[in-house]
This record gives sequence, C-alpha cells and structure tokens, in this order.
Amino acid sequence: MAGEKPSRKLRLRRQKPPETHSGGPGPAQDAKASAEHSAALLPHGAAEVDGRGRGASLEAAGQAGPTPRAPRLAAVRQGMRRGRAGVGAALAFVADRIIENAPRVPVRDLATLRKQFPGLGPEELADKLVAGAANGTSTVGAGIGAAAMLPVPPAMPAELATEIISVAAIELKLIAELHEVYGVRPRGGLKERSVAYLTSWTEERGIDVTKPVTINAALGGRFKRELRQQVMKRTVRNLPNLIPFMVGAALGAAINRRDTMKLAGHIRKDLRRRQIPWDALPALPPLEQPKDPLDVSAPPELDR
Repeated sequence: MAGEKPSRKLRLRRQKPPETHSGGPGPAQDAKASAEHSAALLPHGAAEVDGRGRGASLEAAGQAGPTPRAPRLAAVRQGMRRGRAGVGAALAFVADRIIENAPRVPVRDLATLRKQFPGLGPEELADKLVAGAANGTSTVGAGIGAAAMLPVPPAMPAELATEIISVAAIELKLIAELHEVYGVRPRGGLKERSVAYLTSWTEERGIDVTKPVTINAALGGRFKRELRQQVMKRTVRNLPNLIPFMVGAALGAAINRRDTMKLAGHIRKDLRRRQIPWDALPALPPLEQPKDPLDVSAPPELDR
C-alpha cells in the first residue's frame, strides 16, 4: 500500500495540462488558439495576404491608397461640357430670333414722329420716346414676373427667352427712332438699317453713319459672339424676375425700366455728338416698312 502513493502522484503530475509555452521549438496551444481567433475576426483571406497575417494585410491596404477618382472626375467634366453646350444652344437660339425679328420691327420716320408729337424739339421728342419704351419693357418684365408666380422649372428658360426677345424688339424700335430724331439715319435699305440698329443695341452705342455696316461683316462670327454676350448679360440681370409671389413682377418691371433708360442714355450721348439740326437735314425719303411688321406690344411665340 505504501509503495503505491508515489505512483499516484506521478500519475497526477502527468495528467496536469501543460503551462504556457516559454521558448521551445513550437507554439503553445493557448498562443495558437489566440492567433486562430484573431485571424477569424479579419476579413476572409486577410490573414493570408503576403503570408504574414493581419499586419501584412493592413500594410497592403495602406499602400493601395484611396479608390481611383478618375471616373468621377470624367463624369463631372462630361456634365459640365453638356451644360455649356446647352447654355450655348439657348443663347444661339435667342440671338437668332433677335436677328430674325430686327427687320420686322416697325420704325417711324422723323416726319411721322413730328406729326404725332407736334411742337416738341429733338430732346423733348427723344424724352417721349424713351419714356414710352421704358413703359413697354417694364410691362414685359412685370408680365413675365407674374407668370412666374408659381414657377415651373422647365418653363423658366422659355420665359426668360420670351422676355429678352420682347425687350430687344422694343429697344430696337427706340434706337431706330432716336436715330431719326437726331438726324442720323443709317445708310442703305431696310436690311442694312436693321443690322445697324442691331449693332447699336449689341454695343450700346450710337451708329456712326460715316462708317456704314455691311450685312456680311455685321452678321459674322464676331458679331454673333457679341450678341450672345449681350443676351447672356440680359439673362443674368433678368433672373430675379422669376422670384415667385409677385416679387419677380415688381423686380422685372424695375430692372427692365432701368436697363432701357441706361441704354437710351448711352445711345443719346453718342447721337448728340453727331446730331444734325432739323433745319439742316436734307429731304429724306420715307422709311421702308416691313411687309410682316412685328407687334412689339405682344410677346413673341417661341418655336420649339
């Protein structure tokens, strides 16, 4: 009996679980289980990246960098190009309609104006014409602003185009009749005069009759670019007209009146330097009237 005790102690020592490995040729069971648990928490395959486990995976991810942005930048650039193309097409459409309408604007010659406003001198008659044109453009602005009381986004570009074309017709009529009042009628027939008045509207200055404008030169690429720039400026200035709740109507009336008065001031300043007194004017033939005159009091219909 006494000889069996040592063998029991020896047997119990052998059944005791091994302690944490400290040195030796292979890893301990606890360290191995911990490594397996950490590897299970990583994404699938991350522990095997480059054969070095989690640290190697993080290092590889850092070297890979962010997702390439080239496709996004390309999409943004493409959208910007499409936007510029759309704006350019809209400006070209409005400019072409203004060019088409210019020969259709009815213009009263000096003899007709003096009959309608008897007893007025050149400056008083010019004041009357400017006031009438300012009232007309302010009415157009108020009408567009009222139409935008409940704005519909797809209709806004058409409303702005309608306003600019209508205002341009009224101001072209004013410019032509101011040239008559100051005795500075451009040379040529209906088409040549229309181009001259359109150039005056685009450049916001009076026509120098000593430098006649030909149709080929005036309707070239440079002139159309300047006309589109003028249309763009008018479009930007008229954007407040689309504010709803009748605020846009008031703003549209005020902005159009201000712009027409400003334009008339520039034209009259140039024409005064070239003015020919009425008593020194040679006998001029009546102005040729368009066969299909444009009603400047009504907004134009835009062809889609």
